[in-house]
Amino acid sequence: MAPSEQAQKIHDELFPNHVSTLVVTDPELIETFDNFAFDEVLSHSNLDTRTRLMVQLASIIASQAVQEYRAMLRAALTVGVTPIEAKEILYQAVPYVGIAKVFDFIHVTNEVLTERGVELPLPSQSTTTAQNRMEKGLAIQKQIIGSDAVEKLYAAAPADEQHIQRYLSANCFGDHYTRMGIDIPTRELLTFSMLVSMGGCDPQVKGHVAANLNVGNSRARLIDVQTQLLPFIGYPRTLNGLRAVDDVTKS
Repeated sequence: MAPSEQAQKIHDELFPNHVSTLVVTDPELIETFDNFAFDEVLSHSNLDTRTRLMVQLASIIASQAVQEYRAMLRAALTVGVTPIEAKEILYQAVPYVGIAKVFDFIHVTNEVLTERGVELPLPSQSTTTAQNRMEKGLAIQKQIIGSDAVEKLYAAAPADEQHIQRYLSANCFGDHYTRMGIDIPTRELLTFSMLVSMGGCDPQVKGHVAANLNVGNSRARLIDVQTQLLPFIGYPRTLNGLRAVDDVTKS
């Protein structure tokens, strides 16, 4: 089965002048994948190219696929994802995936940016200080999650776990969601993509389905994101993510 005209066109746009070694060693697999991911699946998407590549990068980080990330990062930069956006995807991943799992991806990103002549470090995107990160984080947390939901989280946490709630407000939201470079609706799509791709995060996936809806990302957009992640994360995690979307949007 040869690559379709559309699949070949998209492949050439993402990976100009590059021929995968899998074309030689595993031609049937790569042809099936390219036709599925870059034609059949892509035909169901209304995401712009940059957003599609950004959520896929977030998913690949969460999936711990370093070699695939390197290839897709180069593709993302080729189609217009900026170095700042690439770095912000990584920084957004830290509170959700953990620095231990993001560490190697930071170094790969630095290598790819350096080979493209990008001077590091990039301009700062931080908007908070040590003095106001809690205040600003709590405000944006309430904007995204909802004031009532945040207050319930604090009220439900035992006294010996209150510090974790404060960390969520000051660190996860104050240090990360307040940054420039990527807007809040896109950050929520990135978070949703990472949680779905990691697996085992069903309560958090549902929470961030609701958060996405709060910031203007529709059910249709979340299903679109899930569809574009499917070739990279497989059916089980995709179906689990869709179940979360169904549960939240039907309630």
